[in-house]
Amino acid sequence: MLEPQQHQARSRALRYVLFACGCLSVALGVIGIFLPVLPTTPFLLLAAACFARSSKRFYLWLVLHPKLGPWIRDYLEGQGIPLKGKIWALGLMWASISFSMWIVPLAWVRVFMLISAICVTAYILKQKTRRL
Repeated sequence: MLEPQQHQARSRALRYVLFACGCLSVALGVIGIFLPVLPTTPFLLLAAACFARSSKRFYLWLVLHPKLGPWIRDYLEGQGIPLKGKIWALGLMWASISFSMWIVPLAWVRVFMLISAICVTAYILKQKTRRL
């Protein structure tokens, strides 16, 4: 399950772009560990997807990493998301979306943020809850 399921991108330029996106996503994921408004898991999953298409070596480094790997492996292996993680993710997301909707004056942007939050909430709630 740890092996990348997708083949590497054929274009060398595309591999470089995916690799750069993967590195940026790892950096944002690590920052998200310390900043509650920045989500960790989505960035690490995005990094894993980018590395799977660009660099097998970095993909394996990420999923086997002692601190970052469990965030990805649990999801990839179908173990789900811990209940505490779901509660934190949803709570922080709705708090930040609510604050953003309060300060943004454009109605269409508020509607977009609300629809996005509802979709992300539905996705998170549909995910299996991991038992500790």
